[in-house]
Amino acid sequence: MSGKKIIVVGAGVAGLSTAVRLRIQGHEVSVYERNSHPGGKLADLQLGPYRFDLGPSLFTMPQYIDDLVKSARKNPKDYLTYHRKKTVCNYFWEDGTRFSASGDTDEFISQAAQTFGESERSLNRYMSNSKLKFDATASLFLEKSLHRLKTYLSFDTVRGIISIPKLNLFSSLHQTNQTYFKNEKLVQLFDRYATYNGSSPYKTPGIMTMIPHLEQFFGTYYPEGGMHQIAQALYKLAVDIGVEVHFDTDVERIRIENKKVRGIETSTESIVADVVVSNMDVVPTYRYLLKDQPAPEKTLAQERSSSAMIFYWGINGSFPELDLHNIVFSDDYKEEFDAIFNRKELQADPTIYINITSKEDASDAPENHENWFVMINVPGNTGQDWDSIITKSKELIIRKLSRVLKRDIEPLIHESHVLDPRGIEANTRSFQGSLYGAASNDRNAAFLRHPNFSKAIKGLYFCGGSVHPGGGIPLCMMSGKITSEIIADDYR
Repeated sequence: MSGKKIIVVGAGVAGLSTAVRLRIQGHEVSVYERNSHPGGKLADLQLGPYRFDLGPSLFTMPQYIDDLVKSARKNPKDYLTYHRKKTVCNYFWEDGTRFSASGDTDEFISQAAQTFGESERSLNRYMSNSKLKFDATASLFLEKSLHRLKTYLSFDTVRGIISIPKLNLFSSLHQTNQTYFKNEKLVQLFDRYATYNGSSPYKTPGIMTMIPHLEQFFGTYYPEGGMHQIAQALYKLAVDIGVEVHFDTDVERIRIENKKVRGIETSTESIVADVVVSNMDVVPTYRYLLKDQPAPEKTLAQERSSSAMIFYWGINGSFPELDLHNIVFSDDYKEEFDAIFNRKELQADPTIYINITSKEDASDAPENHENWFVMINVPGNTGQDWDSIITKSKELIIRKLSRVLKRDIEPLIHESHVLDPRGIEANTRSFQGSLYGAASNDRNAAFLRHPNFSKAIKGLYFCGGSVHPGGGIPLCMMSGKITSEIIADDYR
């Protein structure tokens, strides 16, 4: 295969992953990024003496990054070091119930059974079924294109089809969880995994019960130096093997002639290329970079995933009951998701996620202080009055945390910054500020996502959270792998 000149638009996790794999294939690869740093949402923020991870805060399946580094014949430890967490997450409810989820599956099952009054047999059966779903479908839904014929001519696909009756595709995640457990709090705990792809547990299919297996079996981790070090590692790897990365360069157009890619245009120059890969959200890719081309309107009109309201607070105080990951649950989970996806508004009792990296790295906050990343799920930006929502959200969050943690939180906030869907959309060009592209509130969602290639334009490809297989760091890494393999097949 002769080397092609390839341009990747966007230096997010998927864009850098794709660029590295294409460079390994022998292509001349250049990445163009409008921001001054790599990583897209995976950046950090300094507020006075406090450091925060700006975006994604959960690190799972680090083997995908290690495998990428090894494929470039480099040592993974030269790029990223991390450690496994003994505690996955601390959970809190308003009635005083607390549960610390162990990263050890047997310990998790034993402690959950005791806390929630469920049998260990039910929990073992649930986790076994979670593993079965992952084993039956991972190679099909996570590792291959769903839009290429050869995917369906394999044993893995046959195995996945045979397993369909066991995948709970025709019941929601919530309904599936209810068949295993009677305790509403334990059902809610497992319902929350719908938020890993920005969906509703009352709509997303029961196949999503595979996610707890990923978290328990593969573990949760903390990268030394913070989550943004993942982006830095991928950027360093790309540069080390000869990928050119251009920051502060806004791509304005992908040039198409006779249904074939010819290159890109920036604000200052026109650059020729054989192949262009867009790591930008697929909606603005068509709306801004491909204005003169027909767009797949039905695909672009799919329901979007949830967005987020994030408060970054420097806290003057220490909370030993909190860990790296913490969740304070809503008393009315169904109403919360109804507000997000149906009414597109804030619910009065939102579930609150708190990420505190100073629990792992003391340098992220002064002594006896903590850096709180406080997030609630909200709808995407469709024109709401976000300034008033910010004011209301802050008030609700402070009241709820003060009740649950039994300390007045407001006077402890010494530094503060807020990010809402408008900012997420402006900073990362994620349509409506959605965190995961299209939502997975449909059993056919995986097949309805935009493919990793254009069926109409030769040389045009896509990667990232808005296309197959979806959002989140592990899936974006897999997106890069799938896209690079499709390009290898097309130009073999």
